[in-house]
Amino acid sequence: MTREAGHDGNLDERVVLLVAGAADLAVSAVGSALGAVRGLLRRSDAAELAAEAEHELTARGRLLLDRYAAPPPAHLELLARHVVARRASDDT
Repeated sequence: MTREAGHDGNLDERVVLLVAGAADLAVSAVGSALGAVRGLLRRSDAAELAAEAEHELTARGRLLLDRYAAPPPAHLELLARHVVARRASDDT
């Protein structure tokens, strides 16, 4: 981190200021999120929105798990499948 010109504060003061700024940002974000939730709850189609959100989150979760949880196929297994497919196409 670089020091701003004219600020001779010690490290403790800088840490406190950083934590206070982060807390203010978090409170602001939570306040905005709560306002958006209140607006959604006032809608007449809230049940449909909740169902769509659940479906969307489920689909995103499935994609994430498919991307990171499943190990990639073994390299030799891929080569063996390629050889089998090539032999099958050569025989026909």
